[in-house]
Amino acid sequence: MKKSIPGPKAKAILQRGIPIFQNGLIFDEQLQKAARRGFRPAGQVMVDRALGDYIWDVDGNKYIDFQNGWATNPIGNAHPEIIEAVHEAQKRYGFHYDHPLRYELAEKITQITPAKALSRFTYEVSGTEAAESAFYMAMCYKKRRHVITFSSSFHGNSLGTKIFGGLNNRKYLEGWNGGAIIAPYPHSDNIPAGMSEEQYSDYCLHYLEHHIPEHIAAKDNIAAIMVEPGLAEGGNWIPTKKFIQGIRDICDRNEWLMIADEVLTGLGRTAKMWAVEHYDVIPDILVIGKNLSGGVEACAGVAARDEILGNNPDFSASSTFAGTPAGCAAGLKTLEIYQRDNIIEHAASLAEIAKEVMGKWESKYEIVRQVRLSGLLLGVSFQSPAEKMTDENWWYARAVRSEMLYTGVWAISDREENIRMYPALNMNKDTFKQGLDIMEAAIAKIDRDGQDVGNSPAWPTGDAGF
Repeated sequence: MKKSIPGPKAKAILQRGIPIFQNGLIFDEQLQKAARRGFRPAGQVMVDRALGDYIWDVDGNKYIDFQNGWATNPIGNAHPEIIEAVHEAQKRYGFHYDHPLRYELAEKITQITPAKALSRFTYEVSGTEAAESAFYMAMCYKKRRHVITFSSSFHGNSLGTKIFGGLNNRKYLEGWNGGAIIAPYPHSDNIPAGMSEEQYSDYCLHYLEHHIPEHIAAKDNIAAIMVEPGLAEGGNWIPTKKFIQGIRDICDRNEWLMIADEVLTGLGRTAKMWAVEHYDVIPDILVIGKNLSGGVEACAGVAARDEILGNNPDFSASSTFAGTPAGCAAGLKTLEIYQRDNIIEHAASLAEIAKEVMGKWESKYEIVRQVRLSGLLLGVSFQSPAEKMTDENWWYARAVRSEMLYTGVWAISDREENIRMYPALNMNKDTFKQGLDIMEAAIAKIDRDGQDVGNSPAWPTGDAGF
């Protein structure tokens, strides 16, 4: 008999708390509906304590953390040095908008941007705000109204980023679409019309340079293309070098700006400081968040070329809590630890382990459709076995993720047929290997025992993935 996740303490908290939040009125009804179909409730972790490579839930279960605060804890959970730096900043400054740390951190960020080419910086609180700031910055600088983004992209959950994102539910926002143009993204799987990956990438580039200016918006009214050099929330899809370099070339030929949204991929996630470094391109604007402050305090921002942010009088952004003393202190300490402890080099060594272990899964397991890796941006797509082909491939991802949870690894499988992992960049190598071994054992079990998907209570098809 498997342990219950959530356990009794977590269930008590959820039963008290769920009615307060979104869909609280229909939660019990949906739970009963799922039970009638034979599905057990979602496995959900209620965190009690987090430290380093591990988290513990309120019922005492311990997990290797591949969820990583939704990719926000680059050097592990609750890093004591960052917490101390934040505490000292709070004691000294409290909260005031202007303080020395905001200048020190901005200076350090400009020195680590790609080729040190982005010499201006502006603070925001979150990656969502930073993405919105980048959109508006580009529009104001170019004095144009359109920005191109991509299907399955995610830039945040605010009104503006919902409109410009390709992944969000934009229901009832149709009248707000304004300058947003959503272009196809060259996924490496489920490619349409029998095209190869290279052909699909060529089509997507052709769409950008020809279809959009000829049929959607005038070339001289497009300000920028924003791209994630690793489509994270959409499933950890890794673009080809040809595609990212093609975007840079198209922007140059058409006098558009290239914006790289590196909120999730930046600061070492792909085993380089910036994911664009894999593609030998330099963006005009760089969106930064998540890893910047070590997972302890909110801090984000936008770096840009000198002329874009240095002479842009129409542009305004930022907010009260952008660049707080605590957030800047966290950022400064995080970058100090990166340099002192060779964090990105360690991440590259973990990435080699991942490549060696995960690289065999597509050929070993029928339910594994595709493995994708760029440093420690790790994704696996799942599928029905050949004899049980269905459209419900997400069942298998949820089942594997649930089995991982019960056997001690916390990963993400939220709204697609993928499992995504974001281990800390400094994770202990033995712990990392153990986590991958547990994941492989879960895959092997579901691959072996998965004939009754959708009919057995053992299959957690309602798993929310949190």
